[in-house]
Amino acid sequence: QVQLVESGGGLVQAGGSLRLSCAASERTFGSYAMGWFRQAPGKEREFLAAISRNSLGTYYADSVKGRFTISRDNAKNTVYLQMNSLRPEDTAAYFCAASTTYLMGLVLQQSSLYRYWGQGTQVTVSS
Repeated sequence: QVQLVESGGGLVQAGGSLRLSCAASERTFGSYAMGWFRQAPGKEREFLAAISRNSLGTYYADSVKGRFTISRDNAKNTVYLQMNSLRPEDTAAYFCAASTTYLMGLVLQQSSLYRYWGQGTQVTVSS
């Protein structure tokens, strides 16, 4: 079973940047597609970005395209989410997730494809 631990959240002013990290417990990290999601209070969980096993495919929600960048380092068992130009509406708990699917493309926005989830890290953007 893969354990995922997010870090890097915090309080930032609008227009600022944060980089989230998600460390996986397994050496087979490279066999998982990875995704980032977020959930604000009272709202449904929202897909943000996904990356294929070998980093050749990256996919983004329209709400973060051009501002957020997903990347991974399989040697470090870690996936990242670089977040720039943050807005107050980006305030949420951010979660990483691992999927064993071999599907590619924006189908990876489906949370049901992800088997393992981290506990989340809070991001708060002040205006």
